[in-house]
Amino acid sequence: MATAKDIMHPGAQWVSRQDTLEHAARLMRELDIGALPISDENDRLCGIVTDRDIVVKAIAIGRDPARTICSELCEGTPRWVEAEAGVDDVLRELEVRQIKRLPVIEGKRLVGMISEADIGRHLSDHEIAEFVESVYAGQ
Repeated sequence: MATAKDIMHPGAQWVSRQDTLEHAARLMRELDIGALPISDENDRLCGIVTDRDIVVKAIAIGRDPARTICSELCEGTPRWVEAEAGVDDVLRELEVRQIKRLPVIEGKRLVGMISEADIGRHLSDHEIAEFVESVYAGQ
């Protein structure tokens, strides 16, 4: 059975909770990604910032991305999955939480991210259809 590590995008980077949104946005542009995990001072996952978060929760309400730090957008407990978790566990977490990206942790360290694109590249058409129906039902 495939694991999270098998389908993840390896080499994920994260930003510090003290980094500015401007820094996060530039890193997203450089890496051609739409989300970055946020680490605390102990290199532990404490949140995720998305390109949409930066626009909707900062720029659209007049916050300066050069002065707003990533931790200001952290909400709730970030979700993640162990690298050896089965793909069924990954899909269940994405479906139940209605999220589109999931950090992959191994040995308490970030080793990758799973996005909808990764799901699309690694699952059968039937599995993708079930996932899409579950995540986007009612939206």
